[in-house]
Amino acid sequence: MRRLPMSFLRPFRSPLRPLDWKTTTTSPVRRRVQLSYLALYSIHRHLSTSSRCSSPSQFHRSDFTNQPFTGSYEPGLPTSGPLGSAPSFGAPRLTPKMLKQHLDQFVVGQDRAKKVLSVAVYNHYQRVQELQRREEEEEELMAQQARRESVEAHPVETEFPGQQRTIHTQRTTNDDIARSGPLPVDSSPLTLEKSNILLLGPSGVGKTLMAKTLARVLSVPFSMSDCTPFTQAGYIGEDADVCVHRLLAAANYDVAQAERGIICLDEVDKIATAKVSHGKDVSGEGVQQALLKIIEGTTIQIQAKPERNSPRSGGSLNSNPGNGGGNFGGSSFTSTPPGSTGKAEVYNVRTDNILFIFSGAFVGLNKLIMDRISRGSIGFGQPVRASSNSFSFHNASHAASTPPIPILPGSEEEALYKKHLPFFTPAPLQSGSGVDEEPTYFNPLDLLTPPDLQTYGFIPELVGRIPITTALSQLTHPLLLRILTEPRNSLLAQYTTLFSLSGIELRFTTPALHKIASNAMSMATGARGLRTEMEMILGDAMFEAPGSSVKFVLVTEAVAARKEKAVYLARGQGGKFHAMIAAEESEWEEKMRKQKEGGGNNSNNNNNDNSFEQWRSRARTDTAIGGFS
Repeated sequence: MRRLPMSFLRPFRSPLRPLDWKTTTTSPVRRRVQLSYLALYSIHRHLSTSSRCSSPSQFHRSDFTNQPFTGSYEPGLPTSGPLGSAPSFGAPRLTPKMLKQHLDQFVVGQDRAKKVLSVAVYNHYQRVQELQRREEEEEELMAQQARRESVEAHPVETEFPGQQRTIHTQRTTNDDIARSGPLPVDSSPLTLEKSNILLLGPSGVGKTLMAKTLARVLSVPFSMSDCTPFTQAGYIGEDADVCVHRLLAAANYDVAQAERGIICLDEVDKIATAKVSHGKDVSGEGVQQALLKIIEGTTIQIQAKPERNSPRSGGSLNSNPGNGGGNFGGSSFTSTPPGSTGKAEVYNVRTDNILFIFSGAFVGLNKLIMDRISRGSIGFGQPVRASSNSFSFHNASHAASTPPIPILPGSEEEALYKKHLPFFTPAPLQSGSGVDEEPTYFNPLDLLTPPDLQTYGFIPELVGRIPITTALSQLTHPLLLRILTEPRNSLLAQYTTLFSLSGIELRFTTPALHKIASNAMSMATGARGLRTEMEMILGDAMFEAPGSSVKFVLVTEAVAARKEKAVYLARGQGGKFHAMIAAEESEWEEKMRKQKEGGGNNSNNNNNDNSFEQWRSRARTDTAIGGFS
């Protein structure tokens, strides 16, 4: 039997040479072999051709012979392959804990208020990022649709404008069929709505400071406005929409940025409805009605009028609208946008995504809350009602001068207080001796409910648009001492740096700092009383020391008590300067040691107060004597 050569199995070569059947001897075996080879060759050729054409990743020149090839590439399609299932988001750049840590560097105490404000601002920041992402996706989809329409456009009909399309693609026919089919379904994305905030507490406890501190770390525009000059539209004063104008100016007249900003409305309690009104309440309920649409979401037309004395090619603002609090005079509030040509420009600003932060002292609101809680109660009985009636409804100084009332563990007052508390509070941490180092003080504003705000003078529609309320506590002596020394921009660091600019070293002893905090607490102005005390104590030193031979200024307890003048020491008396500081510090440490061992009668009396009435009577006695020290 003759063996076939290997070249017969190659698919791209020609088949066997034609045999000369006349000269070749035929046999049944040889004919059978030839037929088998022809069958194997046809099967192999068919398999090799089909596998080559079905592979999508391999192209041969012979596959596109005598046939046209067209294709398109869409760069906006989602990522395919292994990275297609990877999440498009990662760890957030800002977190509520990071915002609170930033607030801790400037604001002392008020932990719950800082947590609530940090969470609200963080959620607003997340909403802004999500809205920006959705807008970018929508722009990409519109660009894809435009590219597809340009590919499918007729080359002749689109050459001249105004021609109508005569050839309808299959997609249009399918759309017409879909319109005549089932009812359309709303496929809009999930809406993330905002949650406005209300900060309420006595004056000088840090409401405005927290809002301004967070504004410095956010990448969104921020503006602050005072509600005191607000009036209803058409009356003398500022319109309610001037707060949006200030936000637009803070965003450098970028409407897209302004629509995602934060507006802080301070002194919002000043627009409460008057109890007795002999006419139309244009500065109370009228302002509240005007704020409803702005808070809920509407489009406001802002007309930026050029200033008369400003150059035509733009100019600077006479006052920064972003700071707020100034008397801009309502309609006379003008500013010049950058690049202005001297003509009034109109901006349309939507307020749907603007976060509003309200703050106010709400003087007298604690009386309304105590009246509601004490009605039919045991722990908060008639003595509390009688004490609350002694508060003047509009006497802020008397209310703030009352010392804070501690809540004793295990008392009836604590049980009733936690019963009406609208939020959860963990159990206080106990020290090694079993006594709380920092007692929990009673704050009636923690028990606030929406009906209390309505009783105070706010319309229900406005109250319902402020879902988050948090109260700030009155500052105690330890908190005032920490405010004086701990924050990054504390008053102690400010005045020390101010004296160092003149080459003078300023020092305070520990007893002097305690005395300053006690005097500031008696002023009933919160942390603002600390600056008043510092100015009173250092007024003469700031006048006499610069430019003289004085190189050291020492403030002792006697100086803080107005009994002596500040100690001035010249160059070369540094040893005496430090010796005086060490001597007074040693006396203070000895005094504190004796009080800790049992020599401090005031501390023991505080621990023996078992009820509100005992605490109140002792506080009145201390106030009459002048004892906050």
